[in-house]
Amino acid sequence: MKRFFISVITIMGVLLILGAAAAGLLFYVKYMPSDKQADQNQWFGVVGDRVAIILDNEQVEESKGRYMNGEIYLPIDWVIKTLNEKFYWDSGESLLIYTLPEEIIYADLSSTGNNGKPLVMEQDDQIWLLAGLVLNYTDIRIEGFTDGEAKRVFIDTCWDSVPVAVAKKEGSIRVRGGVKSEILTEVMENENLQVLETMESWTKVRTGTGYVGYIQNKLLKPGPDHHFISSFQAPVYSSISLNEPVCLVWHQVFSQQANHAMEQLMAGTKGVNVIAPTWFMLTDNDGNYECLADRGYVDKAHDMGMQVWAVLDNFNKGENVQSEVLFSRTSVRQKLIQSLIKDIKAYDLDGINLDVESIKEEAGPHYVQFIRELSVSCRKEGIILSVDNTVPAPYSAFYNRGEQGRVADYVIIMAYDEHYAGGEAGSVASLEYVKKGIEDTLKIVPKEKFINGIPFYTRLWKEEAGTTTAVSMGIGAAKTWVQENNMALQWDEETGQYYGQLQEGNVLYRLWMEEEESVSRKMDLIWENDLAGVACWKLGFETPELWNIVKPK
Repeated sequence: MKRFFISVITIMGVLLILGAAAAGLLFYVKYMPSDKQADQNQWFGVVGDRVAIILDNEQVEESKGRYMNGEIYLPIDWVIKTLNEKFYWDSGESLLIYTLPEEIIYADLSSTGNNGKPLVMEQDDQIWLLAGLVLNYTDIRIEGFTDGEAKRVFIDTCWDSVPVAVAKKEGSIRVRGGVKSEILTEVMENENLQVLETMESWTKVRTGTGYVGYIQNKLLKPGPDHHFISSFQAPVYSSISLNEPVCLVWHQVFSQQANHAMEQLMAGTKGVNVIAPTWFMLTDNDGNYECLADRGYVDKAHDMGMQVWAVLDNFNKGENVQSEVLFSRTSVRQKLIQSLIKDIKAYDLDGINLDVESIKEEAGPHYVQFIRELSVSCRKEGIILSVDNTVPAPYSAFYNRGEQGRVADYVIIMAYDEHYAGGEAGSVASLEYVKKGIEDTLKIVPKEKFINGIPFYTRLWKEEAGTTTAVSMGIGAAKTWVQENNMALQWDEETGQYYGQLQEGNVLYRLWMEEEESVSRKMDLIWENDLAGVACWKLGFETPELWNIVKPK
C-alpha cells in the first residue's frame, strides 16, 4: 500500500511538472515576441523595377512607380488624378504640356532635366513622369528609397508639424501592433521616429529609413516636434474684372444681316454692360470656324457703353465637330487660339465667351486644357475670357468648373433647361433648381468670378396621345399666347413661377411661366450671394419691364 501511495504521488508530480511545462510553453507561444521578418516585396507589393507609392503615409494599392535610369518615375494618370491636374499628355503628338499663368511648357520623349535624365518616358503603353519634375511643379515632399530589395517612394502633401518620438533602445518596427506581428525593420537607440498614431500599448510610426509600422510604447520617449516648411511658390493667376456687376445679354446671330438689328434690340434695355454675339462657330475638327464678326457692330456697342464678348460655340455649325478629337491635338488648339486672338484684335473685341456644350466625357480633359492655353494668350493681351456651363452635376463634372474658376476671368452658369425639349414636361428654371446651382457652384468657383445665367424664355408643353412635345417661347411671346388662348395662371410657390394648363379636346397644354416675378426671385438669389453678375438668354425674348428687375442695383 505504501509503494502504491508513493507511485501515485510520483505520477501526480510528473503530471504537475508536465502541466507546468505545457502552460509555460503556451505562455511562451502566446506572449513571447516573434522574430519573423516580413517579406519586403510582398508587404510593399513590388518586385524588380516597380516602386511602391506611399502617399501621406498610406500605401497606394492601385498604382506603382518605376525605377528607371537610376531615377523614380510616377505614372502620369495617377499624378494628374492625385497630385497635380495641370500635367497634360498629348498622346497623338507625344507632347507633355504644363500650363502656367503666362507660359506654356512643352516636353517630349527626348527632353531631359538638369541631371540629363528623361523628364518623361513611355514604357508598357504608359507614360511616366520623373518624380523630380512632379516635385518642381507641385506643393509636395518626395523621399525615395531604392537601395533595398523593395523600392518605395514617400510622397507627402501635408505641411503640418509632426510629433516625434525617440527610441529609448533598440527595438522592432512591426507590420501591426502586437508582438506576434512580423518585423518590418529594426530601430537604433536614440533614433527619431515620426508619430502617426498613438494607441494604448503601441504607436504607429514612420522611420527615417522608409517604413511605416508599429512599435511598443515602452520603447519610446517624447521628442521635439518636426516642423516642415514648404518653399513651393504656387502660380498666381491674375484676372480681368469689370469692377462692377456684369449684366450680360447674349445676342443670337445667324448671319451678317442679323448684326444690323443690334441697335433696335438694345433700344429698350437698361443696365446692360456686356453684349455677347454668337459670332464664332466651330465647323470641323481642325480648328476652323465661321466668323460673323462686324467691326461696325463693335464700335456702336462701345459707343453705347457696352463691352463685346464674342461667343465661340460648337453647335450652330458643328455637325462635323467632335470635341474629343478637336481639342485633343496640341497643334489644332494652337491654331484655333491663334486665329481667335487674331480676330479678337482685328475686330477690337473686349472678350471671348466659350459656349462648348454636350461634349463627351473623354473630351473633358482636352477641353479644359484648351481653356488653360487660351487663358494664357488672353491674359497677355488683356482679353476677358468667360466660359459657359450648365449647373454642376455628377455627369458633367469633367468640365472641371473649379479649374475654370482658377484660369478664366468669369465662369457663367446657364441655370436653365432644367426640363428640355425631348424630356418630360416641367419648368425651364424653377427657383430651387437655380438656388441649388448657385450653392453647388460657389463650392468650387469664387463668387467674384461667378455669373449666373437666367432664361428670357419658357417652354409651352403639348401632351397628345401619350406624346409630349415642347416649343420654346420668349417671355413676350408666351404672354401673348396665354392672353390669346385664355389660359388661367396660378402662382406656384414651389417653383417660384406661375403655372397654367389648358385642355383643348385631346390636347393638354402646360406652361411654367417666366415673367417679372419669377425673374425677380432669381435676381434676388444672385444679389444675396454677391455674385459677379447676371447673363440673360437671349436678347429679344424679354419684355421691357424685365430690365427694371435685371439691371444691377
